[in-house]
Amino acid sequence: MKAVWYDAVGPAAQVLRFGERPEPWPQAGEVRVRLATSGVNPSDVKNRSGARGPMTLPFQIPHSDGAGVIDAVGTGVPGARVGTRVYVWNAAWRRSLGTAAQFVCLPADQAVALPDAMDFAGAACLGIPAMTAAHALFCDGDIAGQTVFVTGGAGAVGELAIQLARWAGARVVATVSNAAKAEVARAAGAHHVIDYRSEDVVEAVRGHIGSAGVDRVIEVEFGGNLPITTRIIRPGAVIATYGSMAVPTPELPFYPLMFANATVRMLLVYLLGPADRARAVERLAAAMEAGALNPRIALRVPLKDTARAHDAVESGSLIGNTVIDIG
Repeated sequence: MKAVWYDAVGPAAQVLRFGERPEPWPQAGEVRVRLATSGVNPSDVKNRSGARGPMTLPFQIPHSDGAGVIDAVGTGVPGARVGTRVYVWNAAWRRSLGTAAQFVCLPADQAVALPDAMDFAGAACLGIPAMTAAHALFCDGDIAGQTVFVTGGAGAVGELAIQLARWAGARVVATVSNAAKAEVARAAGAHHVIDYRSEDVVEAVRGHIGSAGVDRVIEVEFGGNLPITTRIIRPGAVIATYGSMAVPTPELPFYPLMFANATVRMLLVYLLGPADRARAVERLAAAMEAGALNPRIALRVPLKDTARAHDAVESGSLIGNTVIDIG
């Protein structure tokens, strides 16, 4: 099969190889997916670059997200699943065989039936960005009637969090860093958009929603935004955070958080337990069926140009997701 892989970490153009790999066959409890698309996420780029440490496997076909059609099943998996359109999650998590290939085999529950309302390009954005957004929003239950504050509202996770929060009946306030990103957040459904580089975020939030504060924060930069977050949350608020790159070792303001009776949730989508994963899958399916989930695709390239896709993601210049067309 055609695939992209690396056996040493480093710059994309130097370590990513395109060529033939052995075609996998499903073992017991597995399905094989003939892939149409593969999603490139920042975590894939960091793993390939070595930013997350040395390799622990002899080779790596990258990317955890992708979509396609089940074309074979292992023993114990109903044959009726053959021909099902699916998206996959955690394909490359602690495994050599990711989605930057024509085929991938993985446990049957990691291939999720894909509603007709979602195409394969959008489906390649579900496993990490959309599931992160869904878990961050709904891991404590329904959010109808709540005020949700989304930082990085034009990011891959942030934009989908806005879409899902609007679909779920929440009022959404989002932050962005420029006018182009503000348009993305508004198009996703944010009721109020704040440019944190040109506005006082705390005053802007209070101007939009009053002094009561927000119920839930979907946070891309936990440490860097704490001085703002602690001033805009209402009593009992939840801060659901999936990143803190600018301030990776934040100093926790204990008393402001304690006196707000706040909950801080650290999220790593790769490690969701079965119950949390099932809830996220269910929410995403309902949102897709309603036509409420529309991942923005910023770049699509063929499999042979995977290195270019990695460089684009690494540059941080894209507004939206990057998808590989397998062909």
